Amino acid sequence: MRRVSKITAAGIATAALTVSLSACGASSTEAGGKDKGVGLAFDVGGRDDHSFNEAAARGVDKAEKELGVSSKMMTAKNGETEADREQRLTSLAQAGYNPVIGVGFNYGKSINKVAAKFPNVTFGVVDSTSQTKNVVGMVFAEHEGSYLAGVAAALKSKTHKVGFIGGVNNALIQKFQAGFEQGVADTDPKAKITSEYLYANDDKGFNDPAAAKGKAKGMLDSGIDVIYTAAGQSGNGAIETVAGKKGTWAIGVDSDQHEQPGLAQYKNSILTSVVKNVDVAVFDLVKSVKDKKPLSGNKNYTLKENGVRLTTSGGFIDDIQAKIEEARKKVAEGKVTVRETPAK
Repeated sequence: MRRVSKITAAGIATAALTVSLSACGASSTEAGGKDKGVGLAFDVGGRDDHSFNEAAARGVDKAEKELGVSSKMMTAKNGETEADREQRLTSLAQAGYNPVIGVGFNYGKSINKVAAKFPNVTFGVVDSTSQTKNVVGMVFAEHEGSYLAGVAAALKSKTHKVGFIGGVNNALIQKFQAGFEQGVADTDPKAKITSEYLYANDDKGFNDPAAAKGKAKGMLDSGIDVIYTAAGQSGNGAIETVAGKKGTWAIGVDSDQHEQPGLAQYKNSILTSVVKNVDVAVFDLVKSVKDKKPLSGNKNYTLKENGVRLTTSGGFIDDIQAKIEEARKKVAEGKVTVRETPAK
């Protein structure tokens, strides 16, 4: 993708910046007055992952259109270190972008560290918390949205066998698993749930569609007929595999994957998607900076606040919508508490 050249250029610029700062003792706090717009640092997979990163990009697109801001977007690579992420964020802040937003929990540590060096710049991080005064943590109730996906899966499965595929076995993705499994169990106690991960602790799990294809095929071969995948760009592989077997359903994640142009040929197999309104969170942050009233602290986007939701594109869950709405109200009103970690 064309962003490779941007990353390379950013690396050169950051290297030059490091030399400049060490040689001249320039103050990092000088950044922030150039008003270049939004600096967006994607996780692996980049803007065109049809999922998580894409959602953040939509928020910036809306800000460009409605607020007249400009932007620069940079993308992470597989196998990055903390130093790589720190360099990317530093280069954006030093260049005068404000706010600077890291997309994904991987930026949690680095963004809080870099933000301390740029007190006049507002930073935001998706799926991680604020540890520094000028950082906004944008966190979501993934488990609650996934609970509704579990309800839908249980109601639509004809074999009473459903599956969950996670990209990386970490605390964040376990929230998706936990909510999904609880939603299924509460709806159909006799259903068999199979949950598997692509990688134990390698972020490649969010950028390996081939691995998801293989995992999904194994599930389909075992009689599973609904598969929910929370794995970023890897999930595209699972959706493609499901679309190849008649009578089975895929459940998308983060963006409305039924509406993604890159997945159009598979859309009739996408039952629904669990959407995290990352675009809303990103736009809200950009607008606050534009209005010179920057947000601060942690912002929690829950089901009650429509921070997460289940899509209805394609009309495939219209026949069970009443039951899904019933479940949504119970969660929103606190009558059902959704687990954030899988049951043992």
